[in-house]
Amino acid sequence: MDLPPRIRFKLEKWKSVWRARFRADEPSYQKVHRMCSNCRALIDRGASVCPLCGTPTGPVRAHAGAGPERVLGIIPIPSTATSVLVVVNIILYGLSWYLTQTSGADLAGGEMGGIRGDVLLRFGAKFGPPMFAGQWWRLVTATFLHASLLHIGMNLWCLFDLGPEVESLFSTPKFIVIYLATGVAGFILSLWWSPGGLSVGASGAILGLIGVLIGASFRHGRLGQAYRGMLYRWLIYMLVFGLFFAVDNAAHVGGLAMGAALGYLVPEGEPTTRASQRLWNALAVLSVLIMAASFAMMALQLNRAL
Repeated sequence: MDLPPRIRFKLEKWKSVWRARFRADEPSYQKVHRMCSNCRALIDRGASVCPLCGTPTGPVRAHAGAGPERVLGIIPIPSTATSVLVVVNIILYGLSWYLTQTSGADLAGGEMGGIRGDVLLRFGAKFGPPMFAGQWWRLVTATFLHASLLHIGMNLWCLFDLGPEVESLFSTPKFIVIYLATGVAGFILSLWWSPGGLSVGASGAILGLIGVLIGASFRHGRLGQAYRGMLYRWLIYMLVFGLFFAVDNAAHVGGLAMGAALGYLVPEGEPTTRASQRLWNALAVLSVLIMAASFAMMALQLNRAL
């Protein structure tokens, strides 16, 4: 008895993940094929138009099986949405670092590339008093701020590696929604746990990406269990990092929990129907608008005294 096409495709996909981890020289199923978002047919990975239904296929993204393409075999090349997130994080870090350097005050602790707490507060860090007064947008802006060069370096390294994996597995619209939802969920828990604490960083959303992959792996039996074991290394990295540096563990837990739930509940791959495609595109646009509105509100109050 033949398996349904979607189930067969998923099985082949996860088999390619397993082979790619241990047999890098073997030709991968996903290296030569991808699925048309309209008719669901398998077509050549490099095709710009589906030969069966004529639908434009869009740019080729990194795929989860073989991981993202890498420069010199070391530096992963992020996919489109991941690239935008990385650029926004770098721009905001550069602006906050510049404002710190021009403030004329010494930075407590002397951490390399450190950002002053009052500068982070002005740029939209998570902090209870202004948030309870109506500045809800800090739940979003705090995800894009970082307190030091080591802080942003660690988070962007993880985002470079994990972002293309999740974006490839779930599609770009779903990835955008997932990133925002997990980042906000992390800071909601952080706000509840420590309303008077100042907190910034993308690590809640990054733990969310780990949670998404872990949640998705539960739908794939023993193969998913093996893949899940490989994901635990990221949790170990975060645990070790937290032992030596002050981190917002509540934001980590909140992002991880939300990510695991979304990974288990949200179907993998491109939306399978026109209605679901429109829904996820609308949710992705709404997420982008929420981010843009949050940054606009941050800019409006940037020079106001708190």
